[in-house]
Amino acid sequence: MKKTIEDFDLSGKKVIIRVDFNVPIKDGKIQDDNRIIASLKTINYAIDKGAKVILMSHLGRIKLEEDKNTNSLKIVADRLSELLNKKVIFINTTRGNLLEDAINNLNSKDVLLMENTRFEDLNGKLESGNDNDLGKYWASLGDIFINDAFATAHRSHASNVGIASNLPSGIGFLIQNEIENLNKIINNPKRPFAVILGGAKVKDKIGVIKNLINKCDYILIGGGMAYTFLKTLGFNVGASLIDDESKSFCLDMLNKYKDKIILPVDSIVSKELDGDITLKNNNELDNDDIALDIGDKTIDKFKGILNNCNTIMWNGPLGYFELDKYSKGTKEILEYLSKTNKEVIIGGGDTASAAINFGYKDSFTHISTGGGASLELLEGKVLPGIDVIDEK
Repeated sequence: MKKTIEDFDLSGKKVIIRVDFNVPIKDGKIQDDNRIIASLKTINYAIDKGAKVILMSHLGRIKLEEDKNTNSLKIVADRLSELLNKKVIFINTTRGNLLEDAINNLNSKDVLLMENTRFEDLNGKLESGNDNDLGKYWASLGDIFINDAFATAHRSHASNVGIASNLPSGIGFLIQNEIENLNKIINNPKRPFAVILGGAKVKDKIGVIKNLINKCDYILIGGGMAYTFLKTLGFNVGASLIDDESKSFCLDMLNKYKDKIILPVDSIVSKELDGDITLKNNNELDNDDIALDIGDKTIDKFKGILNNCNTIMWNGPLGYFELDKYSKGTKEILEYLSKTNKEVIIGGGDTASAAINFGYKDSFTHISTGGGASLELLEGKVLPGIDVIDEK
């Protein structure tokens, strides 16, 4: 069992907390501050215990010098100040005397946010490549390291693995909550247990299917990946997205688990993304039809199966939900599940975005903050950003 923030005496200590402030920003404004809000419990705990709080996060991708202009964490520092109701000291660099002096001058209960860790990627991807010297340098700035950025836990970066390799370390409340909820549903679900999988390509979910197929009672498949399965069964799926390299995997799964794998029976189709839409059964698609959402019969079929289940894990939207006319399937299943007393885990990424943006933020057992991280945990993989943390 990993150490947590509660296992340390934080009073007067310089505590580096790796948070996930990778929020969407448009025209100089934060569009969604849920990731900042999700970090508050750990930050407030450190403040209450008298820590000198040093926050680190990435924001976007930094490939060119000009990318710095639109990916500074200054706007996040301002928003965090509002949420904490206290001044957050922002240092617009990732190393050097300015940063070191500011940290050394911190008082207990002060909060400092340093600049985007990925600014270090301009000089040879030192952050995302987990440069040994950078990890040691950042570790030298503090006394204790707490990782609370679940969304990056599947990556080995200087700001998580690098620092944790050089300091006493633990996890924060956000990561603790993620691990407990995801492991519980994987290892000890209330049966019947259904997994809903969507998204574009089968190959992105092969690991999840392999890991969960013998642990669950049903896998309901929607989104673009459903049409590779349907084509494998001999249906004409028109011009729908097909993952040719995964067809043999689909055939193998359908042969072995035909009673567990539930596929769409109808779809919302169009000749082009912004064209007119038509509802068609599986055997009615023309060669130029593109399937972009599950249809009404499929929605009812999925609801019927989910009605008999006690635990549901969902990763991947059921259609091209970003456009309203292809969002019905995802919306209706979200609404249906929100009105039940079932254990429902939303597995991060686009599914979490859909759940939050459609108004279901507080409707489920757990909505994961990490798309790639939750996916890899569902695949049974070890997450390096958590694996490196000290054991109790």
